[in-house]
Amino acid sequence: MNQLNVINKNGKLFVDSRDVSVMVDKRHSDLIRDIDGYKTILDSNQNAKLRSDHFFLEGDYKAGTGKSYKMYFLTRKGCDMVANKMTGEKGVLFTAAYVTKFEEMEKQLNKPQTQLEVLQASINQLVDQERRLSAVEKRQEDITEILSLNPIEWRKKVNGLVNKIAFARGGFEYYSEVRSESYDLLEDRAKCNLAIRLTNRKRKMALEGASKSKIDKTNKMDVIADDGRLIEIYLAIIKEMAIKYKIEIGDTA
Repeated sequence: MNQLNVINKNGKLFVDSRDVSVMVDKRHSDLIRDIDGYKTILDSNQNAKLRSDHFFLEGDYKAGTGKSYKMYFLTRKGCDMVANKMTGEKGVLFTAAYVTKFEEMEKQLNKPQTQLEVLQASINQLVDQERRLSAVEKRQEDITEILSLNPIEWRKKVNGLVNKIAFARGGFEYYSEVRSESYDLLEDRAKCNLAIRLTNRKRKMALEGASKSKIDKTNKMDVIADDGRLIEIYLAIIKEMAIKYKIEIGDTA
C-alpha cells in the first residue's frame, strides 16, 4: 500500500484524493464521482454541522498535458466517509493508514512553534487568502461569460462546453454521459421526448426524399434546433452544468 501524505493547510489537515484513489485501488474519476454524490447529499440537508466542506474541499491539479482536472482534499471526516463505504482488506489498511498519519500530524501541530514558524504561517495564510480571492474573481468572470451565451452559433459553443464538462468529470470517456445527462434534463424540464421527435423527423426526411446518409447523421441536436423553445431551455441547462463543474470558459470552440 502506498504512503499516504497528510497536508497541512493553515492548520487544517487534509489528504489528496489522488493519493486516496491509489491506496484503495480505485480510478480517481470514480472516486471523484462518489465524493460528488456525498457532497450533493450533504449540501441538500438543513443541518449546518453536516456541511460538505467539513468533509471535502474541492481543488484542481494540472496533468502533464497542462490541462486542469478536478480533485478533492479530504478531512479526517471525509476519509471516514470514504472508508465506511469500503469492505475487506483495502478498507482496513486505508483506515489504519489515515488514522495513523492524521494522529502524527496532529501531534506535530500541537508542538510549540518558534517565532519563525509563526511568521511563516502568517505569510502562508496571506498567500492563501490572495489565491482564494483571485480564484473567486476568475470564477465570477467565468459565470458572467457562461450566462452571456445566446442562440447565435449555439451548437458550436454547446459542444465546446460539453467537452470541458466531460474533462472536468474525468476525461473524454465521459462525453456521452454528459451529453445524455443534458438531454435527460431537457426532456424533464421541457416535458418532451427527444427520441420520439427524432424518429418523426427522420420519417419526414425520408418522405421528402432525403438521402439515407443524411437521415442517419440526424441527431437530437437537430431536433433541438427545430424548436426555439428547446434551444432556450437547453442553453440554460448547459450553462447550469458548466457553472456546477466550475468550467473555465476561454475558447469554447
